[in-house]
Amino acid sequence: MIEVYNIWKSFGDLEVLKGVNLEVQRGEIVAIIGKSGAGKTTLLQIIGTLDRPTKGEVIINGERLMAKGERALAAFRNKHIGFIFQFHQLLPEFTALENVCIPAMIAGEKERDYKPRAEKLLRDLGLGDRMDHKPNALSGGEKQRVAAARALIMSPDIILADEPTGSLDTQNKKELSDLLLQLRKAYGQTILLVTHDKELASIADRIIEIKDGVIV
Repeated sequence: MIEVYNIWKSFGDLEVLKGVNLEVQRGEIVAIIGKSGAGKTTLLQIIGTLDRPTKGEVIINGERLMAKGERALAAFRNKHIGFIFQFHQLLPEFTALENVCIPAMIAGEKERDYKPRAEKLLRDLGLGDRMDHKPNALSGGEKQRVAAARALIMSPDIILADEPTGSLDTQNKKELSDLLLQLRKAYGQTILLVTHDKELASIADRIIEIKDGVIV
């Protein structure tokens, strides 16, 4: 489902990725681990089309992404890829429900189509009574569940999670690990995790380590 071929990425004279190759099957959970600066997040951003490699190719569902222009990439990303970030990236002036709806609004969907989906996702994630709360009224774990609902609103094929437990306490880390497994079971997503958290990595079907820009 995800094919990464000979990915190199440089920032000036600094080579961050050095010929990375990776294949991920549909429905897999894959954890990417490694020390800070190893290139984990850079690889995730390239797979998620948030950045382009210096050279190499990313293919998702048979589509060669590096051949696409920026507008086509943005449309592909909105439809096929959901993101969960370490610090949630929720808009503080919007409610939980409004935050979840944002990708569908960007896609030009009608409110009558996307709002019921967003409400169901929040109920499914145990936030049925928190929909009208803004992020500053939510706990860290609740914010991360809102972020998960936002990642799912477009029914993407892939969830990319960058250090999703990095700002959570022990209990909320356990809840997020359980949630990711539930999402895979309920919605069938392919999930890529970048993490330093050994317990989170342990839920994966495979663990891949990056060291000095290469998979070891």
